[in-house]
Amino acid sequence: MLIPQKLKKGDIIGVIAPSNPIIDENIEELERARKIVEDAGFKVKYSKNLFSNTNGYSATSREKAEDINEMFRDKDVKMIWCAKGGQNSNSTFEYLDYELIKSNPKIICGYSDITSLTNIITAKTGLVTFSGTNFKTIATDETNYSYNEVMKRFVDGSLELGLEEEKYETLKEGVAEGQLIGGNLSLTRGLVSGKYSIDFTDKILFLEELGFETMPSLASNFLYYMKQNGVFDKIKGLWIGNYEHESGISLEKVILDVLEGEYDFPIIKSNNFGHTETKTVIPIGTKARIDTKNARKIELIEKCVN
Repeated sequence: MLIPQKLKKGDIIGVIAPSNPIIDENIEELERARKIVEDAGFKVKYSKNLFSNTNGYSATSREKAEDINEMFRDKDVKMIWCAKGGQNSNSTFEYLDYELIKSNPKIICGYSDITSLTNIITAKTGLVTFSGTNFKTIATDETNYSYNEVMKRFVDGSLELGLEEEKYETLKEGVAEGQLIGGNLSLTRGLVSGKYSIDFTDKILFLEELGFETMPSLASNFLYYMKQNGVFDKIKGLWIGNYEHESGISLEKVILDVLEGEYDFPIIKSNNFGHTETKTVIPIGTKARIDTKNARKIELIEKCVN
């Protein structure tokens, strides 16, 4: 795997919008996030098409891909931070210069729809990418948890996943090691097959979902599609994150309904990633170990920044 360099004070962080457009209140939120980051001693560079809404629902796929490619090309930019999530970061896939990215490894981070982009970059280039808070979100969160997790991972190089006191539940006991892969359930489902798919073999899969948009039956649909396409025959372990639906039905219940005791891999649950205030930074492509006998049931076992 290609491991990006750590951040240090004075470095330039590039901000891109590969998913939904930055419009209306998002513009002010982005400026507040910029102030937070600059007050911490970093510099912020906005991409050329950051505020584009050419299509009326987002920038064009080529505009978004141009920004991604340019941020990787720019030697002065040390981290690429995705501004917000949305629905169509996959529109960039065919226009990305994967050889350019491979030749200029650097941190790229975001969550929700952004995990579609980061998983494909890892799959196509071998670069370790990151599921973590979006740039805008550090200005809209009620706490600084997710921002602190970014600084802990990228500046300090910490291997700690979340905070020590956080609760982990065991849904199925066991021990497993493998590279981390995954993120948002609906987006991961979209990467199961086709030209832009990812390899689930011997991986530890982490999944979360936005309950506001995805009812339990739709989550079941996504999971059955993954099951029917052999995903759960390939993985070594499963880590479930945040999901809140008005029915009170949990994502872990839906997953266990789908898996029906057919698989032997360990399954754990925590609330420290996903569409929640507590978003730890999870490296995609870095090896982790699940051991359900431990209080903290998952740990990183190799570094994800140099």
